[in-house]
Amino acid sequence: MLRAEARAMERVLAGIPALPWLCIGAEGADCPYSEAGRGLYLRRGGGGFEGALRCGLPWPLASETFGAVLLQHVLDDSLGDTAAVLDECMRILAPGGVLWLAALNPWSSYRTRWWRAGLSAHGPGYWQTALARAGFAADAVSLQWLGPRWHPEDAEAGVGAADRLRAAIALTVSKRVHAAIPPAALRKLRLRTGLGSARTHAGALRQGPGPKP
Repeated sequence: MLRAEARAMERVLAGIPALPWLCIGAEGADCPYSEAGRGLYLRRGGGGFEGALRCGLPWPLASETFGAVLLQHVLDDSLGDTAAVLDECMRILAPGGVLWLAALNPWSSYRTRWWRAGLSAHGPGYWQTALARAGFAADAVSLQWLGPRWHPEDAEAGVGAADRLRAAIALTVSKRVHAAIPPAALRKLRLRTGLGSARTHAGALRQGPGPKP
């Protein structure tokens, strides 16, 4: 499962060749390969996050800096900070940046391998709602099923009906940018100003000259 997810993460990173990225991985997962010095890798640990830095929430990272944030089973641990983590992802992502989220699939028969391990699994609808509450566009979420259906060596990916029994789901969504409201055209402002001046001048002519001393 982790190998299939690593390949999926590499495809995401290939689409952002210039910007830095943040990956928060599961226990036993390896950092996806990328250009040295461009990525930041963290894990859950000590009630917070540790790795390249040790911190809690909110993350000590600049806003709108990262081209991609990769969450590999970070929210399967039932710590109850899903909303806070997704809010931070929205904050640090640059406009047009990509959030990739991998989570356990509750419908997979592979769940017997992590049953009673203190992990939780939710369907795609749960994650789409959580992403929408964090400010991501729910209608722009793409969904993929990853990993084995039952045997570990069957670690592929897909979007077909049979793939819905794979061990994990991966949701990908971009941070949309709202277009700014353009200012009013200066030509209209000039016309209004000119019209007002003409009316003032016409009024002065109707009043005639003032009393002479």
